[in-house]
Amino acid sequence: MPGPLPTFSHEAFDAAAVASAKRASGQRISVCLPARDEADTVGTIVTTIRRHLLEATPLVDEIVVMDDSSDSRTGDVARHAGATVWRVADVPVGDRSGRGKGNALWASLYACEGDLICWVDADIRDFAPHFVTGLVGPLLVDPGIGFVKGFYRRPFDGQASGGGRVTELMARPLLSYLFPHLAPIRQPLSGEYAGRRVVLEAVPFVEGWGVELGLLVDVAARFGVGAIAQCDLGVRVHRNRSLRDLGPQAMEILVTALRKAGLEPAGRNGDERLVRFDDAHRLEVVELAVRERPPMREQPAYRAKHGLELSA
Repeated sequence: MPGPLPTFSHEAFDAAAVASAKRASGQRISVCLPARDEADTVGTIVTTIRRHLLEATPLVDEIVVMDDSSDSRTGDVARHAGATVWRVADVPVGDRSGRGKGNALWASLYACEGDLICWVDADIRDFAPHFVTGLVGPLLVDPGIGFVKGFYRRPFDGQASGGGRVTELMARPLLSYLFPHLAPIRQPLSGEYAGRRVVLEAVPFVEGWGVELGLLVDVAARFGVGAIAQCDLGVRVHRNRSLRDLGPQAMEILVTALRKAGLEPAGRNGDERLVRFDDAHRLEVVELAVRERPPMREQPAYRAKHGLELSA
């Protein structure tokens, strides 16, 4: 059996103490929300971070929302609440043809200025400041940690837990079988995690929903499993997707895992599709976002903005 990973509780990280550790380290912290049509929740999340972790306690240096082809309200609401809003398509790196959540996260490395980057999903309905303090706290207290995953209980359909259907039916079996060294990760697909820029810029990003699993595999391969920690964030309530919505997500994760394990079937051309049928048994083909963006530090525009040399 794989050994335990460093595991924390958000309760161990008081905001004032974390802010003091941040000042002593001289590091800057960016909180980033990838968002597509999240006007109903993004403003509350941004406002909470701004009031509690930027104004009341000086922990966060900037709040960035990556607007991924949203309706106009999402960007307007986020901007009014105090975030810096970037349109993913306007980030001057790569070929601009990328799509999906992973592509937005990859682009955010260019947009954000922090030495530590904390990502939180924009659809959380019960967001609280400890989502941020619990994720950046381990990075500030242990220099050997480079990447922190959040985990939590996910209420579903009136039950105390049961969310995370793709996690239980796809991601966890894949990790247990193909990447057993990562099996101790409690919530491998959580959208709440933080990392050091020097770690995040050195690994590729899968464009779509495979990004979370891909990051775990690649961070462990490049920096060692010991560079990964996890933190209990309590309870997380968000929009639960239908099984129909989750099908493409599950397949993108499957494709990512097979590729990372070197098991992709021969003859694939990279343009993957999910074939399924609707309620009337009509054929439906869903295009998947499974391309991989290269490590961001390889991009000339990124190196110029962040003062890096390719050989550094």
